[in-house]
Amino acid sequence: MNDKSKIWMDGKFVEWNNAKIHILTHGLHYGTAVFEGIRCYNTKRGPAIFRLEDHVKRLTNSCKMYHMTLEYSEKEIRDAIIETIKINNVNDCYIRPICYYGYGKMGVNPLPNKVSTSIALWEWEDHIKTQGNNGMRVIVSSWARIDSRSLPMHAKATANYANSALARIEAVKSGVDEAIMLNMSGMVVEGTAENIFMVKNKVLVTPPLTSGALDGITRLTLLSIAEHLGIDFQICDIARDELYYADEVFLTGTAAEIKSIGEIDKIIIADGKAGKIATELQNLYYQIVHGEIEKFEKWLTYIN
Repeated sequence: MNDKSKIWMDGKFVEWNNAKIHILTHGLHYGTAVFEGIRCYNTKRGPAIFRLEDHVKRLTNSCKMYHMTLEYSEKEIRDAIIETIKINNVNDCYIRPICYYGYGKMGVNPLPNKVSTSIALWEWEDHIKTQGNNGMRVIVSSWARIDSRSLPMHAKATANYANSALARIEAVKSGVDEAIMLNMSGMVVEGTAENIFMVKNKVLVTPPLTSGALDGITRLTLLSIAEHLGIDFQICDIARDELYYADEVFLTGTAAEIKSIGEIDKIIIADGKAGKIATELQNLYYQIVHGEIEKFEKWLTYIN
């Protein structure tokens, strides 16, 4: 975190240490906030935001599910994100726009309260570090992934991440890197903050959105890359025990990018290292986000 940075709050830039909200902010007490995680990468043409339009569209869709009336259009939010990068003069960063029911009337009903929007950014520090080509060590969490009978799972809402936080704490206290979450039917959904893929017999497989998985933008990106590379893929349910004898398992997300798994529940996956398909996808993904593949430049919003 850089306390010299400026944060955009409801149309104004404020100093990092002055970006404050009231202690009775509704979103703090009741989880009534939605957010995005977006990456900006340095390219040969300067900094570029990856899939900005898709992220902002998902943000406004999340707002819709929480009945939030935004004061800003999608274009205004996109422009504000670009201006936040410019004013902070950075090339590589993680961007966090958040919309939340603010201070006003307390009680479960958020509707009387104003919806505020803020945009912060910082240099991302990878929370999952692996040694060399070794994959992550993970467990299957004892916490079930909440589903759409409880909360709208296609909204990227802060409330959903209380469930994720408990699973991540369980993983950390168990001495591993991450947790995989199952849904109420016992099928694989995702990591605590990432989508999941496995490879079996050269076929790439990821759970459907109906499993409760977030409609991940990195997930969609990798499916497009797989199609571009001629890699067969399926979108279908994955049973827990299928992971144990998969040829490869890896997680994807804006923050995580692509992270291979080498061990699940103390069972080594293949040889415990990053697999061939994950590595191939990862290499092309890095080229794309750094503006090196002309076909995919449509996904980049250049700052300058």
